[in-house]
This record gives sequence, structure tokens and C-alpha cells, in this order.
Amino acid sequence: MVHLDIVVKELDKEFDIKAFGKDPSFSRFIPDVYDRLNFHWKSEFEKDFTELFNGLMLRGAPEINNVFLAVFPTDDVLERFIKESHEGDLLFMHHPLLMECGDPNGKWGRGFVPIKEEFIRKIKEKNLSVYTCHIPLDYHKQLGTSVAIAKALKAEIVDGFLQDDSGNNLVLVCNIEETNTDALEQQLKEIFELPYVDFEGKRLNNIRKIAIVAGCGDKVEWMIEAEGIGVQAYITGEIHCHIDNEYGRMKYEKMKDYARNTSMSLIGVSHSASEYLVKRTLIKDWFETNFKLNTILIPQGKWWL
Repeated sequence: MVHLDIVVKELDKEFDIKAFGKDPSFSRFIPDVYDRLNFHWKSEFEKDFTELFNGLMLRGAPEINNVFLAVFPTDDVLERFIKESHEGDLLFMHHPLLMECGDPNGKWGRGFVPIKEEFIRKIKEKNLSVYTCHIPLDYHKQLGTSVAIAKALKAEIVDGFLQDDSGNNLVLVCNIEETNTDALEQQLKEIFELPYVDFEGKRLNNIRKIAIVAGCGDKVEWMIEAEGIGVQAYITGEIHCHIDNEYGRMKYEKMKDYARNTSMSLIGVSHSASEYLVKRTLIKDWFETNFKLNTILIPQGKWWL
């Protein structure tokens, strides 16, 4: 067993939670989704979390036996955590809200979806803890979501863009051993254990330079910047925004327009799968090395949501 406060202190330090300030995404989306439900999130969640929107979200018993690792608080993830955990166990997720980005071969998503009140109640009743880390994890130079993808591809990070205040890049530019689009797609399906990827752009025979950005990389301006520095394949969680609202449809059409003329292969591996890889590799190792804690992985039942 390890004391919760010791683990939280080390996580806060490792990811420099306070230096990042308010998470730019969830400082907007958490109030938006919960206020519409009249859910008193400020009193339910830990005080520091309600100010920074990263860090310890729910505090349970003081001693941790097991750490569960996941990306989104989907119903199946939370049900398994509650069922399999013991008092004091910790769930470390990337996101404090579910984000339904949609399935390129199926239904479009609803966007940000709150954690159901019944799950929050059950987590508290069982004295469990929840810690989430979003932007600081994406930017981390050794434990970042995109860094994990680069390592899995045996890619050499040579450049990047969209820097934080410390000079770390959100989008990584890498050299890889020469490949082609078809082979790269197959490799990604195997790494992320996917039945299919989302694809746009050109199919190329000689790919040596790639860009990697886990999560929502469906930003045309990012793709244009990558293409401008010679990137041949752009790998991300979401190529298209499949959120079923006006914003999602606008972004989808903008991407379709860009994709018609791009010289790159654009490959999406799903938002959640692209960010789960770091949990089952680098983050798992970090917890086991630093605390000798038992880690339990909780993959989603369906990656494309």
C-alpha cells in the first residue's frame, strides 16, 4: 500500500500541474455540461481540481492498493473500476469527461458527456479516488501521449510545433524507416488493436517523415503546417470531427475540403485508442517503478465512440 497523498504529490510534480494553470479545454467543458444538469460539481470534486481541472478529482481512502488506468470515463470503464477495485484504489484517466467523437464507420458522437451521478456516488461510497491529467500529459517530454506513439513506431523525434511555455511540442515530427501508406495503416491497426482506421488524403509508396498528435488532431491549420515542413503522413486520434452538431459538421466539411488536395496520408486511430497507448506502456511503467503498485488496465469496449 502507498499513501494517496504521496502519489498525488508525485503526480502533480511529474506533470507540473500547477504551472500549467487552468486546463484550457476542461475549464470550459466541465462547467458547461454539469451546470446544464444543475449538478453541483464544485462541491462534489476536490477544490484544487475545480480551479485547475487537472489533478485529484475525487478523494477516497488514504491508502492505495491498486491503480487503474483508462482514458475516458465511459460507463463500461467506470463499472469495471467500481466492481474490481478495493477501498482506496485510484483511477488515473486522461479525461474527466467522456468525449464522443463519433465513429467513421458508424454513428456520430454527442461531444462531451458528463459522468453519471450514480457513478460519482458509488465511487464515493466505496472510498475510491480519481485523478485526471489532460494537457500536461499531452505535452510531457518523456511520458506524453504522442511520445508513446513515436516509441511504438520506433520513430525518431526530430522536430515539432505548438509549444508550451517550457518548449515542449504538442505535435511531434519524426523520421521513420521507409514505409508506405498501406503498411503504415496495418502497423497502426496492430499497435492500437483496431479493426479499422480513418483515412483521408493520398496513398504514398515512400513515407519517411511523419507527424504525430494524439487525441483530436483534426485541425486543418495543424495539417497545413505539417505539410509545409515536408511531413508525408499525419497520424492522430481523429482525422475527422464526427460530432453530431453544427460545429462538428462545419469541421467535417472543412477537413473534407482540405483532404482533397493534400499531399499527405492522413490516418486517424480513434481519440481514445491514441491516448490509451501511453497508459498501457509509459504510465504503467511509471507507477510500477516509482511506487511498486499493482496497475490494472481498463481498455474501452469500443474505441470508436
